[in-house]
Amino acid sequence: MISISARLRWFQTLTISIFATIAIPLPGLAADRLVARFPPFKDFSISVRDLETFAQNGKIPVKYADLVKQVPPAQLQELRQLLQQRLNLSPEYVKQFTRAPLVEKLLERIGESVQTASRQNGMKSLQTAIISAAEDKERGLTLTNVIRRFPSREVHLELAEVFTIYDNLTELFKRRDSTVVAIDRLATAEAATYRLDFSQQADLRRAGTLRWQKQRFDWLDKSRQRLVPGDLYLPQTSSSIPIPVIVISHGVAEDRTTYAYLAEHLASHGFAVVALEHVGGDANRFRQYFSSLAPAPKATELLDRPRDVSFLLDELQRRATNDRTLQKLDLRQVGLAGHSLGGYTILALAGAQIDFDRVKRSCNPNRSLNLSVLLQCRANELKPQAYRLQDPRIKAIFAINPLGSTLFGKQGLSQIRIPVFLIGGSDDVVTPAVPEQVYPFTWLQTPDKYLAMMIKGTHFSTQNISNSDGIFPVTDSFIGPDPDRARVYTQALSLAFFQTHLAARREFQIYLNAAYAKSLTQDRLGNIASTANTSSLRLNLVQATAAESIAQTLATDTSRAPKLLP
Repeated sequence: MISISARLRWFQTLTISIFATIAIPLPGLAADRLVARFPPFKDFSISVRDLETFAQNGKIPVKYADLVKQVPPAQLQELRQLLQQRLNLSPEYVKQFTRAPLVEKLLERIGESVQTASRQNGMKSLQTAIISAAEDKERGLTLTNVIRRFPSREVHLELAEVFTIYDNLTELFKRRDSTVVAIDRLATAEAATYRLDFSQQADLRRAGTLRWQKQRFDWLDKSRQRLVPGDLYLPQTSSSIPIPVIVISHGVAEDRTTYAYLAEHLASHGFAVVALEHVGGDANRFRQYFSSLAPAPKATELLDRPRDVSFLLDELQRRATNDRTLQKLDLRQVGLAGHSLGGYTILALAGAQIDFDRVKRSCNPNRSLNLSVLLQCRANELKPQAYRLQDPRIKAIFAINPLGSTLFGKQGLSQIRIPVFLIGGSDDVVTPAVPEQVYPFTWLQTPDKYLAMMIKGTHFSTQNISNSDGIFPVTDSFIGPDPDRARVYTQALSLAFFQTHLAARREFQIYLNAAYAKSLTQDRLGNIASTANTSSLRLNLVQATAAESIAQTLATDTSRAPKLLP
């Protein structure tokens, strides 16, 4: 059994350590205190000064010494590191980030357990404290400084709510772990039935033999007064056979370059690839937003993104009348690849319908700890109606860490009839694998569906970004182990999928199974990474036949986390 994510350890340390202090009665109202409330017990507290002393030199005041003996030394050290950790971000960036609508929703959720002295939701106070700490050049943006700058005489922790959140997070990861194990078991059983030696077959990880040219464009959709820029990767071939087209849709705060490596790989194998840029929520828009030069992205992005793709295809067709190079493109056979919100985009284009009744039930209020639901709930701001976002030219889609459990649900996703490939990461905390990829896999009614699970993969594993490139600060732990290998997995699997279901080359069907996925996981000596190796990035792949067994696993799960998952 895979253990609960290490990312929960800091939360566990914090709650245990605070709980260990609550046997010390509150001596009276005083400034700079962290007050813990856990009915029916009396309120108890610790001074922020004592907390800072512990963070700086590890010293624990005598009055707490006996109690903290109950906490393992390693967890105390983790707490100390958490209190000391400093984020070096510009105050302007922090100000804009904390005032973003989605972040405010998250702070409001946290504010239910971190309250003011009058026991009101601490969202606004948290916002003020974070911004103030970022402006403090001496102490900087640390947890202790945020607590110190909380604009209230006391910071009240509602421990019942804190423990509820912790329990729910624990259950979420338990369900994730049991589901990942079930998928691993199914994939292992399927792989055992194959006798094909993939080392003797074409290596899909390698670039193809075709050269390609990249053409940049910036086209204006006059009907929406919206710019649609992108890069076209056009393979150089003398063949008269029409070239199938693949469009790549990026996620929030990404751009046309994020999956350029994938575009280049597919183009070298004979596909015309368009890496599109959605200007309403791309990296440049977020840079402007965090510099106070542009407003926050609108909820209408949920509609404009799919329309960007349809406009692009219309424009390619129109320009092909006068451009011989574009006349080679088969715009009746189009495939889509998308990451995160780009995954939502391509699901909508494939025929998934927004379920406004489900959005209303799930988002009023939103009690989910699934971070992507914060974004999905923006559909609340749209007029509830049947939006026509499906494009009949789309014949196959490849969705990487997509979101849509709340936006579409079972009813919306069941409308898709074309081949679908879903990729999830077991350690994805942005679009968690179980609600956003595993459940949708079981809901899809298309007979040609695949689910790949990158074990130890995160939301950022497949992106081609470094720590310095991203709009949001992403540490190595959030990128996950071996992102180079994650990108290779993405290249090989997408090539096999599009060759089979877009180019109609059925000889590539042999790669769309568990045995090939496990062969990709092999090291140079041919050994498959061990399940017990928590640092390795492994890959499992299941087909439509596994959906019923996975659905049964989800249905029989006795987890106490109904608020987190569909």
